[in-house]
Amino acid sequence: MGTGTTRHEIPGTTIFDGAEAQKGYALNKMCFSFNDGTNRAAFLDDEEAYCHRYGLSDDQTKAIRDRDVLRLLELGGHPYYLAKFAGIFRLDVQDLGALQTGLSKEEFQARLVAAGR
Repeated sequence: MGTGTTRHEIPGTTIFDGAEAQKGYALNKMCFSFNDGTNRAAFLDDEEAYCHRYGLSDDQTKAIRDRDVLRLLELGGHPYYLAKFAGIFRLDVQDLGALQTGLSKEEFQARLVAAGR
């Protein structure tokens, strides 16, 4: 952290800072690769090999296998890149937000609407 910077904890939230970026570099790099349809197909063809190709940790690979987006966030995944992973399975950012908050997608959408009032 820089001089004079105070880190504020937000209960239930992983703060994505430099340390998290380092921890999740391989995971986020892999998820970024999903911008290319050929890479998405290669991932679906052999997920384990694809994770290995990018150097994911055992914990990250297990979370990918389990589709555990919350665990992936804990393991350094950035929501922007994880949305690319989730998109392979037809999940969108609101699906991820619902997972993070423990709400259904409909409840999460209602919360967003209420917050905009």
